[in-house]
Amino acid sequence: MALLAFQKADIVAKHRKHETDTGSPEVQIGLLTERITYLTEHFKVHTKDHHGRRGLLRLVSNRRGLLDYVKAHDIERYKAILATFDLRK
Repeated sequence: MALLAFQKADIVAKHRKHETDTGSPEVQIGLLTERITYLTEHFKVHTKDHHGRRGLLRLVSNRRGLLDYVKAHDIERYKAILATFDLRK
């Protein structure tokens, strides 16, 4: 199941930098992290859902790419994102 509209709006409101911000790396990483968390729980119950697992790997790869982008441009912002979303690196 995808994120519901109100869940997505909450994540965007929590991580945006200004009023109309919907595409900053922080917002995108927040949305991807929420979907990854949902799918991780999904696979604990549905262990044979291999097609969904491929989608999860794609989401993780997209998030990794965004994190690499931020790390290359602003290391302090990268560290703040890791702390905010409780990610390991």
